[in-house]
Amino acid sequence: MPAFERVRSGIPSLDKVLDNIRLGDNVVIQVTCLNDFKRIVHPFVNQSIEDKRNIIYIRFSNHEPLLEYMDGLKIYQLNANRGFEAFTVEVHNIIDKEGREAFYVFDSLSDLQVAWSTDLMMGNFFCVTCPYLFELDTVALFPVLRGHHDFATIARIQETTQLFIDVYSDEKDTFIHPIKVWNRYLPDMYMPYRLNDDNELESLTGSVDLADYYNLIHNEQKRHAEQNIDSYERFFREAREAYYRGEITDWTLNKITRSMMTRDHRMADLIRKEFSPEDYFHIKERMIGTGTIGGKACGMLLARKMVANYLPQYVKYLEPQDSYYIGTDIFYSYIVENKLWKLRILQRNDKYYFEKAEELKNAISNGKFSEPIRAQFRRMLNYFGQIPIIVRSSSFLEDGFGNAFAGKYESIFCVNACDPEERLLQFEDAVRRVYASTMDRSALEYRRQRGLDKMDEQMAILVQRVSGTKFDKYYMPCAAGVGFSYSVYRWSDEFSADAGLLRLVAGLGTKAVDRTGVDYPRLVNLDNPESTILTRSSDKHRFSQRRVDVIDLQKNEVRDIDVSELIPELPDWYVNLVCEHDYDTERMFYERGQRRNVLFVSCDGIVKKRELMKMMKDILSTLQEHYGNPVDVEYTINFRKDGAFTVNLLQCRPMAVWESAANREIPNIEKDKVLFKVNQTFMGNSAELNIDVVVWIDSKKYHGYPYNQKSSLCSVVSKINKYYEGKNKKLMLVSPGRIGTSSPELGVPVVFSDISNFKVLCEYADIEIGFVPELSYGSHMFQDIVETEMFYVAVMGTERSGTEVFNKEFFKNEPSVLGKIVPEAEAYEDIIKVYEFGVSKSLSLYADFKKRTAVCGVNS
Repeated sequence: MPAFERVRSGIPSLDKVLDNIRLGDNVVIQVTCLNDFKRIVHPFVNQSIEDKRNIIYIRFSNHEPLLEYMDGLKIYQLNANRGFEAFTVEVHNIIDKEGREAFYVFDSLSDLQVAWSTDLMMGNFFCVTCPYLFELDTVALFPVLRGHHDFATIARIQETTQLFIDVYSDEKDTFIHPIKVWNRYLPDMYMPYRLNDDNELESLTGSVDLADYYNLIHNEQKRHAEQNIDSYERFFREAREAYYRGEITDWTLNKITRSMMTRDHRMADLIRKEFSPEDYFHIKERMIGTGTIGGKACGMLLARKMVANYLPQYVKYLEPQDSYYIGTDIFYSYIVENKLWKLRILQRNDKYYFEKAEELKNAISNGKFSEPIRAQFRRMLNYFGQIPIIVRSSSFLEDGFGNAFAGKYESIFCVNACDPEERLLQFEDAVRRVYASTMDRSALEYRRQRGLDKMDEQMAILVQRVSGTKFDKYYMPCAAGVGFSYSVYRWSDEFSADAGLLRLVAGLGTKAVDRTGVDYPRLVNLDNPESTILTRSSDKHRFSQRRVDVIDLQKNEVRDIDVSELIPELPDWYVNLVCEHDYDTERMFYERGQRRNVLFVSCDGIVKKRELMKMMKDILSTLQEHYGNPVDVEYTINFRKDGAFTVNLLQCRPMAVWESAANREIPNIEKDKVLFKVNQTFMGNSAELNIDVVVWIDSKKYHGYPYNQKSSLCSVVSKINKYYEGKNKKLMLVSPGRIGTSSPELGVPVVFSDISNFKVLCEYADIEIGFVPELSYGSHMFQDIVETEMFYVAVMGTERSGTEVFNKEFFKNEPSVLGKIVPEAEAYEDIIKVYEFGVSKSLSLYADFKKRTAVCGVNS
């Protein structure tokens, strides 16, 4: 049938007034009560059944059903409480399944506002659903309740729909007034009409009849005088007023928690326990838009509140909290307003999950924000002025129990050393980059692996002032890092796993969470903070932080600077806090007749601040106690010349930890059948594991490969990873240096999605070349290893560092199957080997956690 074919509504006089409903029309009927909608929809459904139309009722609301089961009517029962995206996709799938020229009746749009808390999301649903219905030449009727939504939302709906009709009623009269009728016109089309008892429309031609109609309108307007305010804003204002009257209810507080904070039940329970109503009101005042503030923001606020509630003696050392929050609804509105919803739906399809991600990422990166949102961005930026800020992801699922999303989404620094308009442009670009990072392959792989690919993943934004100190042209924290309330990485039997561990660096904390460059953070076991596995100053220097991440205020950028270049720019009091002398190297120069100060960053002066270390230990243990789960935090520490300090808690999340594995008595394996035997330098759950496949990367061949082509090996590893997916094989990667570093000269720069199916990661040293593993407990890569229960081992290469055996010739006589599984990888066959084991010859990994020994070999 051709588009715009006339359709009978079941009310002949209404057909005459509207010049008929047409195929493709969405019909929104604004009513005061749903009985008025029923007067129109029942005749429409009966007529559609008589005309043998495919008529469907989409049922999702708690209100009384608009229609009952009858022959010829299909009913779909949906749950809007699953969230905007899940619900919208489900409706989209129904529309797709029912095909062209289907007829629909929807429950009240206003109940979507109840489910999703805001008018904005209800409007977004209509704005993405209506065009798809139009494309398929359907007819759809939607009721919306008058006075329940702000004018802006009703205006969006009116602009998007083809027909918009007002219905007013009182005890004696019902009036129908067409407001918008798209693509046709009759002289009396926009007049008000009375619907009589026979369901016939009578035009209001005289002042007496019009007076009844306008009196009814005026009474309705008085009842809904605040319709210029979003319904959620009205709810919040009423909640605040109820609180100050002493009448706020648990229902109200639960709704605030669910709608503004989190839908993670465990996090919500903690928040309800720790937060006061004033805390919620303060957060709301610093929100841009509506929706939730996301997992990262919730974790940060909850940690600070727990310190205030249980460790009040430390509150004076905490920096004030003045972050802003961009709600999740802004993310969806951005997708809708930039006409990207159809592409987003397509990307969610299993077939296009990865294929369309890059296209969607690019489209998100080039979208625009609406002027009302930009105005709110400006107000926020005026608050911060030229103080640097960081724009951080705070997604719906992020930093919850079981899903850390560590390093999966972007965090962008905005230096703000520029004029207000340039600050706005840079900020908008930062937000776009965070939004676009939802389509990064590593994030998509993470979600799919954890069964989250079909769930709502809305992106909120946490905007934080960069906690730091100005050193002339540089701005940075005196120190920063990550802390863990529970640590499986201990270098002495004296340490308790529950004492906590810090990764501590000078400058911005990025060096503490990324496996980049030649940097080693200071590891601080809070049982004995000054303890270190390194005793000689030359060893401490070798395994120290070589570069410092700073904000360069003159260049308006974040960059890293070599320690030797930065130290002369810093005041003595700060250098004394973070640097030590390499006395071994200074002595060597002295013996050559040269006097030279050789300094390196160790943060030793900070570690010796006993009050500070006790504070960090107490905070971590208290958070673990009240979370009921180990946690990790991100923090900064700033000092004054007189020694006064402040700590800022930037992030807190439940921490995935390896369960205590049962000890396995290691069998006596002949030395020539042992691949490696190490002490202490391993972590994981497994006490015994049979390994089916070993992927070996040769250190010398990799080292000799052209630098600008080293990263190409990652695609080969990724294809191996993909080949074995779903084959129930246990894979071990043996690779030189640091797996997952961003510096190819230090190791193979894979991302986690390249190795997601491996069960064992083995980093090995080649000191001659310069490949050195890093037991980087707490890095983003390490979080992934723990969450996916991989076993990690570092073969350091020397007996002093815990390696008893490492047989590089172990696979000498084994055939590699790389060419069979990745035929296009012929050029890499000298560098990458793939060895498969079976029943005739088995390779096993054994771990004795009590003796802290791990062995991998063939136990015949």
